[in-house]
Amino acid sequence: MRYSKAILLALSIASALHAGTAGAQISDTDVKAAFLPRFARYVTWPPAATPKGDDPFVLCVIGSDPFGAALDEAARSQSIDGRRLVVRRMDSAAGTSGCQIAFVGGGRGESVGQVLAALGNRPVLTVTDSSDSGARGIIHFVISGGRVRFYIDQAAAERKKMAISSRLLALALGVRQ
Repeated sequence: MRYSKAILLALSIASALHAGTAGAQISDTDVKAAFLPRFARYVTWPPAATPKGDDPFVLCVIGSDPFGAALDEAARSQSIDGRRLVVRRMDSAAGTSGCQIAFVGGGRGESVGQVLAALGNRPVLTVTDSSDSGARGIIHFVISGGRVRFYIDQAAAERKKMAISSRLLALALGVRQ
């Protein structure tokens, strides 16, 4: 049963990536932009880190932004527990309070490792990309077999008091316990 749900999740992500793009070439960056907002559906944050009232879930892009409008469009089509998802872009880790998810790109004054260190053990789902550096977030994108895949550091999530659904763990290329 666990694997059938994982397969359905993978199929829904794949179909969402192809919706409206028949015949168009989909880049690795577009695939990553589609994945990022969907990760929030499979993560449980501690109560203090969950948005209050009508506040949205916030996906922050810290440093370089390879996604542009593709991420904004992907986020617009998502809601998490009935809440909208908004994208904020920032040059550094300063001012990242209120972010539930952070894609950490390199450049603009801080390395990926420095941003991850600045976020520390705050309950933020950090996402990194193998093209940016050797530093890794809780979720780390890689290209494997010509496809966008990801690794998950479950131990890091647990240190931040976050839980990742077994459905997402089943899709990962590898999971660090």
